Amino acid sequence: MTNASPYPPSESGTFQGKIGTTYEESTPWWPEPQTLPEDTPNVVVIVLDDVGFSDLGCFGSDIDTPAMDALATDGLRYANFHTTTLCSPTRASLLTGRNHHSVGMRMLSNFDTGFPSGRGRITKAAATLPEVLRDSGFNTMAVGKWHLAPMEQTTASGPYTQWPLSRGFERYYGFLEAETDSFYPELFYDNHAVDPPKSPEEGYHLSEDLADRAIQFITDQTSVTPEKPFFMYLAFGAAHAPHQAPQEYLEKYRGRFDHGWDAERATRHARQIERGILPPGTELAPRNPGVVPFDELSDDEKKLSVRLQEAYAAMLDHTDHQIGRVMEFLERIGRRENTITILLSDNGASQEGGQKGSLNPTAFQNGIAEDLEEMVARIDDIGTTRAHANYPWGWAQAGNTPFKRYKQNTHEGGVRCPLIVQWPRGLPRTGEIRQQFHHVTDIVPTLFELLGVQSPSVYNGIPQLPIHGVSMAYTFGSPTVPTRKEAQYFEMFGHRAIWHDGWKAVSFHQRGTSFDTDQWELYHHDTDFSECDDLAQKRPEQLQKMISRFWVEAGKYDVLPLDDQGFAYRAKIPRPGSPRMRTTFTYYPGMAHLPIAAVPPVMNRGHRITAFVDRAAASDEGVLVSLGNISSGYVLYVKDNRLIYEYNFLGTRYTVTSAEELPLGPAELTFEFVKTGDMRGTGHLYVSGRPVGSEPIPRVLPHFLGWQGLDIGRDTLSPSSAGYDGEFAYTGAFEKVVFTVAPDEENTEPFERID
Repeated sequence: MTNASPYPPSESGTFQGKIGTTYEESTPWWPEPQTLPEDTPNVVVIVLDDVGFSDLGCFGSDIDTPAMDALATDGLRYANFHTTTLCSPTRASLLTGRNHHSVGMRMLSNFDTGFPSGRGRITKAAATLPEVLRDSGFNTMAVGKWHLAPMEQTTASGPYTQWPLSRGFERYYGFLEAETDSFYPELFYDNHAVDPPKSPEEGYHLSEDLADRAIQFITDQTSVTPEKPFFMYLAFGAAHAPHQAPQEYLEKYRGRFDHGWDAERATRHARQIERGILPPGTELAPRNPGVVPFDELSDDEKKLSVRLQEAYAAMLDHTDHQIGRVMEFLERIGRRENTITILLSDNGASQEGGQKGSLNPTAFQNGIAEDLEEMVARIDDIGTTRAHANYPWGWAQAGNTPFKRYKQNTHEGGVRCPLIVQWPRGLPRTGEIRQQFHHVTDIVPTLFELLGVQSPSVYNGIPQLPIHGVSMAYTFGSPTVPTRKEAQYFEMFGHRAIWHDGWKAVSFHQRGTSFDTDQWELYHHDTDFSECDDLAQKRPEQLQKMISRFWVEAGKYDVLPLDDQGFAYRAKIPRPGSPRMRTTFTYYPGMAHLPIAAVPPVMNRGHRITAFVDRAAASDEGVLVSLGNISSGYVLYVKDNRLIYEYNFLGTRYTVTSAEELPLGPAELTFEFVKTGDMRGTGHLYVSGRPVGSEPIPRVLPHFLGWQGLDIGRDTLSPSSAGYDGEFAYTGAFEKVVFTVAPDEENTEPFERID
C-alpha cells in the first residue's frame, strides 16, 4: 500500500464507463467495493492503566480477575513484554508501531516541549493503526481513555486534528485527559462533550459505562455490516488513580491485604516462579528507596495503606467484570471465535501515591504532603465518590513484583507489563507463557501480519516513518524460539535504559542533577530477570558497549535533548496558540464544559472574575462559575440572596460571603484575588464595583488545580462545593462571565483596583 484512501483505487482514478450527451448515449460504471477476505478476523485491543506486572491473577496476584485469566487460559501470556513507562507515549507507540519520541510523544500529550520529540501529538508521518485498518475495510471504534491530543485543543472549538475521529476512528466515546473521576467523568462522544448518562446514586461507574458503549458500538456495526471486520480499542481508566469502585466491590476486599506489602510480594513472587511466569531462581528485588517494612508502620499507617490497596483491588476486579461482559457479548453474537484480543497495561504500577498514599492527586501534582491524621479520619471515603485515592509506594512495588521501581522509571518495574493475546481460531497453542523480549511497538506489525495489511509508505501525501517494531506472530507456535527483537531503548524524564542481545543497561536520574553524574547499572537479563545482580563493576567493557548503543538509538529515534522537567513545571507553560496565553477570557452561558488544560491560568496569580447578571427576583440563584471537584478548585455562586466564593485547597475550603443581600436588576458580581505573598492573598467581593465582602485566603495551589475543568452557569460532575445540591444551575438572566488574569505570578496588583 503506497497511498491509503477512503475510496477504492478505481474510484479515485479513471471512470471506466462512457459519458455521452444523455443517459441513453452513456454507459454507467460502478467501482468494485473494497472488501477484505471473508475470514479476516476482528481485533479488540484492551488497555489497562497503571496495572503492575503481577496484579492480574494469571500473573501472580490473588486479586480476582477471572475474565482476564480466561483470556490467558485460551491464549498466550507474554512475561517479557515492555512499554514506555508512561501513558501517552505507550498509547502513541501502540497505535503507530513506532517509538514514542519519533512520533512526537516524549511524555504526555499535555505539553509541547518545543522540540520535535516532545510535541505532545502524533506526527502525521506516522499513520495510526485505525487509519490503516479503516482504509483497508475495517470499521474502527474507540472507547475510553485517549490522552493523545494536545490538551488545550480538547475544547469545543478544537482543532480536532488529533482527536480519535481525526486519527482513524469512526466512533468514539470516553475521556480525553490523563485521568478522570470514575463516578463523575469528563465524557466526550465523537467530537463533543456530554454529561454522564446517570448519577452515582443511580449506579453509575465509568468502567461499566465504557463496556456498555463498546457493546453498543459492536452491536450497531454487526447488525448493519456483519460482513465487515471491526477494530475495537477499549482503553479503561482503571486502574489509574483515583481508585474508585462500587461499594460491594470495596466490601469484598475488606481484610484481604492485612498481611501487608512485604508478605504480598513474597507470595506473588513464589507463585510467579511456580507458574512459570518467572524463570526458576529469579530473585525478588530489594525494597525500593523510601518503602518502609510493613511491620514498622504505625497502626494508623497500616490501616490506611491496607484500605487504599483494597480500593485498588476492587477497581481492578470491577474492571475485569466489564471485560468479561464484552467477551461474553462477542461469544453470544458469534464473533469471539475469530477475534484477536490483545490485553496489556500501559506501564507499571504508579508511584504517584507517595510514601504513605494519597486521597488527593492534586496534592501530589503540586508537591504538597497530605496530613496522615486527616487521611485516617477520612478512611471510609476511600474508593467512594468522596475521595480520589491512590495507594502508597509499598503496594505499588508489590504490584510490580518482582522488579525495582515504578511507572516513570526505566527499571523493569516501570516498563515490564502484562500482555495477553487470544485468538481462538488462529492460535496453534494456548495457555502457555512466552519469554521472548518484546515491546509495545511490536503490536502493530503483529496485527498487520495477521490481517494481511501493509503499512503505507505514503499516507495522505505524507511520506511515512518506517515501522520500528517487529511482528510477534512467530512466537505463537514456538515457545522457545529466540526473540527477533535486536535492541530497544527507554527514556523518560531523563531515566534511561537500553536492552540489546539479552543485556540491559539502565540509569535512574535524579531530577535537577547533571545527566553526566547518573550511575549506569548493567544486568544480564537472560540470567537475571529481576535486575538484582548489577555487573557494571565486573563487566565495564560490556557496560560501555551498552551505553554507546543507547546513544546510537537515541540519535536514531529522536530521543534528544534529554529533558527532566516534571509535570508541575510543564503545566504552567502553555503551547503557542493556547487560549491560556491570554489574560482576558469571556465566557457565555451554555458553553460546553471546558477541560482543565484550557481554563484561565489563575493558579497563584492575581485575577478577577465578573459575572454580568440581571436578577428579576431574590430567588434567582445558582452557580455562576465552577472549576474542580472534591479535591481542589473554586466556585462563585449566589445562594440565599448572597454572593459566595469558595476556594478548595485540597479539601480545606476558604469562603468569602457578601455582607449584605444582593440587589435586584442588572449587576456585575465580582470576585477578585489580590496576592499578599507567594501562594496566599485576599479574596474580595464586589457588586457593580461596590465592596461587599473580604476574607484572607491563606493558601492557594502553586501549579495545578486538578483534573476537572470549568463550567459556566452550573456545577457539573463531582461537586465543587458542599453548599448546594447537584448542578445548582443559575436561574436568573445571565449575560456572560469575564476573567482577567495577571500576566505573571509576581504581580500582586495586576490591574486597576475596583473602588
